[in-house]
Amino acid sequence: MHVRRYTTSESSGRDAGFHVLLYRYFFFDWLFRDVNAGSFLERAAAWRFNQEMRRHLPIYLRRWTILIVFSYTVGALFENWLALASAAAFFYCVTSVSLAMAMLIVRSWLGLRFG
Repeated sequence: MHVRRYTTSESSGRDAGFHVLLYRYFFFDWLFRDVNAGSFLERAAAWRFNQEMRRHLPIYLRRWTILIVFSYTVGALFENWLALASAAAFFYCVTSVSLAMAMLIVRSWLGLRFG
């Protein structure tokens, strides 16, 4: 039986590459443990660990909300002032994906809070 261990408190950020740091800045799956692996006690411990780690989700929600506002503003700027429809479409797509990610974060936080 192989159980994947996650260490969230080690200082691996210093030797990680920029792409890893950027990924960890926007995505939060590295903070949580798999609740479908291991014995009953290991799954219960992973669930409790995940419930404690949910406190970081509002920070990720704030980051994605800032990206939503920024990308929508830049898209509106390209569409209205510069008349570049293709560039505006790109930023509107980024807004849509960011909004979907924000909804996923809210759903995850509510599921860990009340689930």
